[in-house]
Amino acid sequence: MKKSIVLDKLKTMAGLIVASILALLTALLPGAELSVIAQEDLPEADWCSFVIPSEFVPGPDSGVFINRNHPMESSTIKYSIYDNGKDVTVTNRQRQESFDVPGNRVTDEPTLLTKQIYEETLSAAFNSKYGQDVGFVVESFDDIKVDGYPGFKIQSSYRAEGEETIHQTVYMLISKYKVFTITYQRAEDDDCIGQFEKSADTIHVN
Repeated sequence: MKKSIVLDKLKTMAGLIVASILALLTALLPGAELSVIAQEDLPEADWCSFVIPSEFVPGPDSGVFINRNHPMESSTIKYSIYDNGKDVTVTNRQRQESFDVPGNRVTDEPTLLTKQIYEETLSAAFNSKYGQDVGFVVESFDDIKVDGYPGFKIQSSYRAEGEETIHQTVYMLISKYKVFTITYQRAEDDDCIGQFEKSADTIHVN
């Protein structure tokens, strides 16, 4: 019964992660100290692919895969695509003009994402969802590149009172107009780390 409750929350949280990440994409502050690849300098991509472990089957929500051994295993995999919906880019002049407006934020610049921004945003989202401080913490935040496309591998965890610790590994891959996000999520006692790692090794963008 507890596992069933955990799975429901895992699926909800997977959606929350994606929603919060997409919110980040339209609310990122510029940082002069950051070395980033301008969005307009990135190549276009049509798709992102990866192998779903055989132990996982499609869930009730689009892009969500659940462990076939549910409720004994409550791990999930979530895949989503953010498309800015327009074939336009921001020029350096437009970006600078945006910076010059007090309190203004940059849109469609996921390469500006930082550990601090991610942790603060997701922490607030999880705390609001649970109605308590769940101790959301980013354990690692690494720059990665897959098939020439930049992105991030983000590992984090949190724990609500009376529940198991939840671990997440997020892969965010960035192209000119699209951002692909894959979220591997598991409860503390779910035995699927090896499956997640093998699946992540198959990620490709083109």
